[in-house]
Amino acid sequence: MVYSSKWLFQESQKCIPGGVNSPVRAFGSVGMEPIFIREAHGAHICDVDGRKYIDYVLSWGPMILGHAHPTVVEAIERAARAGTSYGAPTELELEMAGMICDAFPAIDKVRMVSSGTEAAMSAIRLARGYTGREKILKFAGCYHGHADSLLVKAGSGVATLGIPGSPGIPEALAALTMTVPYNDIDACEDTLKQHGHDVACLIVEPVAGNMGVVPPKPGFLESLSALSRDYGIVLIFDEVITGFRFNYGGFRSVAKIYPDLVCLGKIIGGGLPVGAFGGRKEIMDMLAPSGPVYQAGTLSGNPVAMAAGIATLKILHDHAEEYGKLNQRTSLLCSTLKKIFREKGIPVCINQVGSMFTIFFTDRDVHDFASANTSDLKMFSRYFQGMLTRNINLAPSQFEASFVSLAHTDDDIQKTLDACKKTTKEW
Repeated sequence: MVYSSKWLFQESQKCIPGGVNSPVRAFGSVGMEPIFIREAHGAHICDVDGRKYIDYVLSWGPMILGHAHPTVVEAIERAARAGTSYGAPTELELEMAGMICDAFPAIDKVRMVSSGTEAAMSAIRLARGYTGREKILKFAGCYHGHADSLLVKAGSGVATLGIPGSPGIPEALAALTMTVPYNDIDACEDTLKQHGHDVACLIVEPVAGNMGVVPPKPGFLESLSALSRDYGIVLIFDEVITGFRFNYGGFRSVAKIYPDLVCLGKIIGGGLPVGAFGGRKEIMDMLAPSGPVYQAGTLSGNPVAMAAGIATLKILHDHAEEYGKLNQRTSLLCSTLKKIFREKGIPVCINQVGSMFTIFFTDRDVHDFASANTSDLKMFSRYFQGMLTRNINLAPSQFEASFVSLAHTDDDIQKTLDACKKTTKEW
């Protein structure tokens, strides 16, 4: 029997809260019902209704090689035939750890987990255990997963749904989380003057991707690093999105900064559930069984996920020159989109870093969560709907990043630009 997206969504709401397993997927903020996906290959996804789309969601970032890359699929099949989970150490875990440590000079040791949320949550617990302090400092609009301490003024789906925080988080716990505007080093410095010696860690996306793409201002990350050293604070780079996205390694190689801890996910799993956190030896050795800070997970280092991630990273390592071509293709897409909007008199700010981009429907430069919130959400919804009807799948939220993969071709880019021209022609 062939099911439609509409029917599947109606049935899903009977047994899944909201009909989806992650809120933004419901398409509520763009005034639509979600498309249900049947399969995906390369830069394209196909829904159960038989429609094929050029995909710029890419599973929210992991599919940098494109969907169902043959080498990655083969690695998954080979690993699965040997057993899907052991709950015991494997050679694959060691290989993955070695690859991460080699790619990130700031990482002496790394612990594998099952999601980016778990990586950020565990890194913060480790920082608290290492420093003996309780408070954490984060930035408004940066999303580090849905752990209790991290949903205070978070971006991503929280911003998309217009939720200021989340019920279920005890006030006492929320009080331990301080938030300042992204890219505002003065506000960060003022906060640390008052509370710096009580702060265990400062966690930041080196390139924000969860209020839409927002790059760091020149000197912002360097100043955070200096302040962290001055106050004995553990500096955590959340590179769940950015790790291996711009180059083979992390944003540290761009910013020339060594954070104390790094959180990873998405690309290192090749499309399977995975996360990791790592950093300086003296901090990581506080983790059990070496030290007293407890962290554990049944599926941590899952052999199938490790195999997918290893295969992905090997391709990226062996074809590192492709990063330049990928970034150039994304730049061409964004610059031409900007020209199309400008010719139509439609105010937009298009932020692009490497192969990540977001189109903000605002006449302001977007450099933090407040400026991102000046976007015209009705205009975004209209644009999203027009592009989807023309078989272009974008992130269904003004406050998310879109991604370009190595599988996107010049023809895909041209079709996307043509779809934008046709969409805006109707306005």
